[in-house]
Amino acid sequence: MPFAKIIPGGSFAITPRFVILRLYFLGLATGFLALLPGVPAISAQSAPAIPRVTFTKTLKGSFPEYLALTIDTKGNATYDSHKLDEPAAPRPLQISTDTTAQVFSLTRSLDYFRSLNLDAHHKVANMGLKVLTYQNAGEINTVQFNYTENREAQQLTDILEKISNVEERIAQLEYAMKYDHLQLPQILSQVQDGMNNSYFVEAALMIPTLEKISADPHYLHLAQSRAREIELRIRQNK
Repeated sequence: MPFAKIIPGGSFAITPRFVILRLYFLGLATGFLALLPGVPAISAQSAPAIPRVTFTKTLKGSFPEYLALTIDTKGNATYDSHKLDEPAAPRPLQISTDTTAQVFSLTRSLDYFRSLNLDAHHKVANMGLKVLTYQNAGEINTVQFNYTENREAQQLTDILEKISNVEERIAQLEYAMKYDHLQLPQILSQVQDGMNNSYFVEAALMIPTLEKISADPHYLHLAQSRAREIELRIRQNK
């Protein structure tokens, strides 16, 4: 039996039963998925999916014990790191066009992680469980490894880990700015050492934090001086 509904003007429109049932079951499915952890609510007006790569690393007893970095093809990214027993707290960041292009070029060369086996076939020390995931619309491909000898995978992992190094230094600086000003010169010295050893990718992400340090007279003069030196070096290398 068809269903009727009132439309403006007092007339009736007939809605076929299959349309009603389709909407009903779609509503049930949407509500069910929304209850699952990690599954965002489905929106009828949701934007088209944008390809993205996610890198996670888990190593109990290390610092951090868990990290997760996601980057899409527009450079929109999120980063999170914490101890294994702590809740996630991802924060947004913007990755440069060049680095984003590198990430997705290497992902393409790895066939978007389809049916990929990256783990080295011999015993090595525990270097942390690394997981690479590619998502694009309904396609989700995942590969995990402790250590790999695949050159493209090494290059990709190196880039992603060096972005995480930047985010970790930012977190350390921001903590010291709030709670331990005396530690700032030491952390900034570590940043300088890291730059000397090519330890960072996307070092420009540190600039806003460095500007705050160099402009605030409440911090030690040594901290301000080092912050200015690092900022200048980053800008010159951009």
